[in-house]
Amino acid sequence: MQSMTTKKHESLNFYNYLCQKIGSEEVVKVRRLALVINDIGQKTNRITSGSKGEGLDLKGSDIDVMTIDCNIEVIESEKDFNIKHQRLSFVINTEDTQPCFTQLYLVTHHHNLILNFVDPLGLLNLLEMKHLRYVLSSEQYKQWCISHHFSSNLPFKLHGPCISSKDGQYDFASCLKCETWICQAKPWISRPRTAWPSPELISKITSCGVLFVPIGCKGSINENIEWRISFSVAEKILIFSFSHTQLLCYAMLKILLKELVDRNEDLKGLLCSYYIKTLMFWISEETDPYLWRPDNIIPCFMACLKRLLYCVRYSILSHYFIPENNFFLLRFNTNNKEKLITILTSCYRQGIDCFAFSETLQDYRIQSNGSTESLVSRNSRLLQQMIPTFCTVRLMLRADRVLGLLFTFLHSSRTGLSRVLFALLISEASLAVADTHLYPNVLGNKHYYFKYMHCLSHLTIGLDIDALSGLLKLASFLYVHKNYEVSLTIIKYILQKCTDKKIYRSFIYQDKYFNPIQKHVPNLMKKENLKTIMKSLIIHSFKFERDSFIIPQELQLDVSGRSNYFHSLPFTHFLNFLCYYHLHDISSYAQSLQQLEHVQHRLLSCILDVPYPEALNTVICCGIARQLIGDPFIARQYFEVAAGLDEYNRTSAASRLFNLI
Repeated sequence: MQSMTTKKHESLNFYNYLCQKIGSEEVVKVRRLALVINDIGQKTNRITSGSKGEGLDLKGSDIDVMTIDCNIEVIESEKDFNIKHQRLSFVINTEDTQPCFTQLYLVTHHHNLILNFVDPLGLLNLLEMKHLRYVLSSEQYKQWCISHHFSSNLPFKLHGPCISSKDGQYDFASCLKCETWICQAKPWISRPRTAWPSPELISKITSCGVLFVPIGCKGSINENIEWRISFSVAEKILIFSFSHTQLLCYAMLKILLKELVDRNEDLKGLLCSYYIKTLMFWISEETDPYLWRPDNIIPCFMACLKRLLYCVRYSILSHYFIPENNFFLLRFNTNNKEKLITILTSCYRQGIDCFAFSETLQDYRIQSNGSTESLVSRNSRLLQQMIPTFCTVRLMLRADRVLGLLFTFLHSSRTGLSRVLFALLISEASLAVADTHLYPNVLGNKHYYFKYMHCLSHLTIGLDIDALSGLLKLASFLYVHKNYEVSLTIIKYILQKCTDKKIYRSFIYQDKYFNPIQKHVPNLMKKENLKTIMKSLIIHSFKFERDSFIIPQELQLDVSGRSNYFHSLPFTHFLNFLCYYHLHDISSYAQSLQQLEHVQHRLLSCILDVPYPEALNTVICCGIARQLIGDPFIARQYFEVAAGLDEYNRTSAASRLFNLI
């Protein structure tokens, strides 16, 4: 009896430790909600998946963004064809493909219309002829997506069916959708299981249909015209249904894979996160849900690890929805299989002590000591783990999303947490709206006055996004309209708010540790809600939209044809300089320039190894200021520094340098 109590106590300690290291239920909920809300009301039908979409933010976690192509539909039978949809329709054909893959044949009806089909996007060029029928090429479709959706000056790489950012943080995939649950996966609906997933969950999943991503079966003679059947939507729903204990076990297996197995070069990539997810689905389906409890997390994890070891030893891991596809068939050779078994066996014998050799969980024995997360540290910990997700969401916001967000907020937001996140994102989207409307500066014009007030109303809504971003855009808007004195009043207030208590978060670098003051202040606000804390403490770098009409005229070149990011503090000093410059207050603009250059030097010294847009734009602002006061020599030096660090020529530095000649 004592032994069982001791084991439960150790499991609870470990569970609480994992909640602090990987994320509590509340933190996971915030991460998920932020990304789900971000998908709502998008111009395109988009699904955010990947580890972060599932609520995990482990080292190396990426964001998978799947965009459903609304120009093409996939049907299972030509009997399902509906000419009213006015889209190119393709029918599934799995006769010559491996399980989980298909070819997509153009619906016969289209053959009579293909010469007259209005095709402004050039989709007909992606067709190939096979067996006297047109088939959609997955390889050509992927190349088409690159040419239509990615700027030529943005670095990317191909990763399976995805187009990945160079830093590996984002995977983008354009996919096709079949609205019905396909025949190959129908046995999954009624196969024997314990209690998970529930009939309600199964019904919800099957109503979502399936997706098709542009990649064929490796080694197939028809690889370039095959498409992989994707159950990403179903898998996301299943992960969301996990208890927190299940999710933590899933996270531990991912950590074990990335930090213990993959450190062996000859094993790296042999197993992948998708295999871990599949394994968790099978175990969850066969297990009593009652067992997934915090006081039983260690036995649960050990059972998962034992199952993984079994699957590797016998080379069997079936696809969860289409079991005919065995992921481990011919996956291993004799050498790597034995080495993998040895490592997994060693981990199993060590139990959770195997994580002493991992980067993420190595301090368990030191940090746990039976302690639980204190109430006092809750806000600080929540901010530290939640803000990177919120920053990621802000990167993907669009100006045309206000109505979509507002509609869902009014009709579907049922919890206080979701209402807070909706409000924050509506504020951010409102700032983008104000940034993308033309306001002709013609005094005395009623139309101008209406537009002016329309912009001002959106900027007012945007004040709630954080401590400074909304205020800065408002000050910039007033500067553009030559209300220099009012702009200076706001700038003075902004500079008073820029203290060490504020928590600055960059869009690009999201792993900054809080300083002691930043850790302490949220504790003093433990009774405040998330929105109040964000508005009081957080300073984001902020974005001006492409061809912005509220950015200072001196920076128009920097948003010509693209959006751009600025660090809040140096931008405030630059705006301060511009206002005093136009008011011909020499001593004040000289002091503002001195402060700007001081901040620039401090900022640039921190990021010389990996420069990012906010820092480079700060250098450019210094150059512009020097140019305005008639000091072209120092201005040139600033532009040369920025141009030298601008690897992909994404700033105005080179252009400004050329214009100084």
